[in-house]
Amino acid sequence: MCGRYVMAQTVGDLVADFDVDETYVDALEPSYNIAPTDPVPIVLDRRDKDTGELSRKLVTARWGLVPPWSKDTKGAARLINARRETVTEKPSFRKAASRKRALVPADGYYEWEKREAGSASGKIEKIPTYLHSDDGGLLAFAALFENWPDPTLPPDHPERWLRTCTILTGPASDALGHIHDRTPVIVPPDMWDDWLDPETTSEADVKALIDSMPEPHLTPRVVGSLVNSVRNNGPELIEAAS
Repeated sequence: MCGRYVMAQTVGDLVADFDVDETYVDALEPSYNIAPTDPVPIVLDRRDKDTGELSRKLVTARWGLVPPWSKDTKGAARLINARRETVTEKPSFRKAASRKRALVPADGYYEWEKREAGSASGKIEKIPTYLHSDDGGLLAFAALFENWPDPTLPPDHPERWLRTCTILTGPASDALGHIHDRTPVIVPPDMWDDWLDPETTSEADVKALIDSMPEPHLTPRVVGSLVNSVRNNGPELIEAAS
């Protein structure tokens, strides 16, 4: 799964890297410990209803999907991830998979590898590990988003609509499987346009697109226990454990 990640890029970095046409994000604070329900930047493509022109946008969304039919936002923390194997079938995700795909920029993410503390004790310890691209470049997680109307607010209220997102995960390859059995689906740059294309809507086409995603090549780094608390947030979290 993906339960914490790092995003330390500026708005200008994301606009340039993703060739964004319009940004609705004024500024971004570097975060080295993004957790579920945090607001996060996402990239999406939308076609203008009047001109028909396709525009790439940088917006924010709260991490943890809230389907539009939900009565409230209580279940969002359980929908931070969507399994690539079933995302086109599950009621919570299938409409978003068809029409609301996005990219979540990240520098890397954390997983906790389970290891035996000692052969005699039988205890299991969790080793925090930071995973990042081999070359240190930006990652783009495959994501879905939804817009949820708050039923407690009037239709014209400026905060009536809440945008939320979820990150797709898939089985980890042998190289990463010893750390965790799931890993975020990472979209390579040459597939960003295909993933964001709002014209790809059929279940079969979306499934084929997901199935065509290559396995990620990531470098793991064991880090210190500071990352275990969401209250900690700084570049020291991704430094190698001493």
